[in-house]
Amino acid sequence: MSLTLIRVAHSCVLLDFAGTRVLTDPWFSERPGYFPGEPLAFTPATLPLLSAVVASHGHYDHYDVDAFSAYPDRAVPMIVKRGIGDRAMRAGFTDVTEVDAWEQVSIDGLRITATPAKHAVPEVTFVIETAGLTVFFGGDTLRIQELDEVARRFPRIDLALLPVNGLMIRPAFNRRVVMNAEHAAELAAVLRPRVAVPIHYAYTAGPVRDRLLLKYDGTPQRFAAAMAAVAPDTDVHILATGRPLEVQPT
Repeated sequence: MSLTLIRVAHSCVLLDFAGTRVLTDPWFSERPGYFPGEPLAFTPATLPLLSAVVASHGHYDHYDVDAFSAYPDRAVPMIVKRGIGDRAMRAGFTDVTEVDAWEQVSIDGLRITATPAKHAVPEVTFVIETAGLTVFFGGDTLRIQELDEVARRFPRIDLALLPVNGLMIRPAFNRRVVMNAEHAAELAAVLRPRVAVPIHYAYTAGPVRDRLLLKYDGTPQRFAAAMAAVAPDTDVHILATGRPLEVQPT
């Protein structure tokens, strides 16, 4: 079985395991202060049939359940960080499971494990396994030592999706809330994935808010350069939204 992935935008990625499809961190709309900065590969109405949706945390740009409610199947299983499931249910979704780190859910041949994360709000990352393929999805976590345990529990990772923009909050003395490109490469060196794809880097809050509120410290190109230095055996692919990448099993 091969895996095809398509970046939708930001941290929203479609993972297609030969017809078993998982969508990560759905974001399909814009509002003041939140712009993907790149074209969307799908709308909720044009998505293919999904087997599951995972959501790492409750921020709008990762858990846009109101816009995602236009997806035709409100019974699609949703696996979300504990404490945010009620928002999906209010949006009309009927199969919602909340998880914390190291809790597992099995759906349609998939095993989905929540893994540690640290962000401005409570968050999890995810490991998604099926038919000999393993994917790590990093949401927009910081680089924390607890993530090293992922490599111990999942010694063979085929694909890692890693945030790289290094988002910082200017009024909070540039407090960092997302890992940057070099931190992501450091994590990849621990996880040792066969393939790594950077995510979470085109987002913008708009020219005024970017100048006053937010600061970004990471690009996919810097991630690729850092990976060449610390994890040269991992294939790095910088993907435009809508461009598919196929990952073959070993």
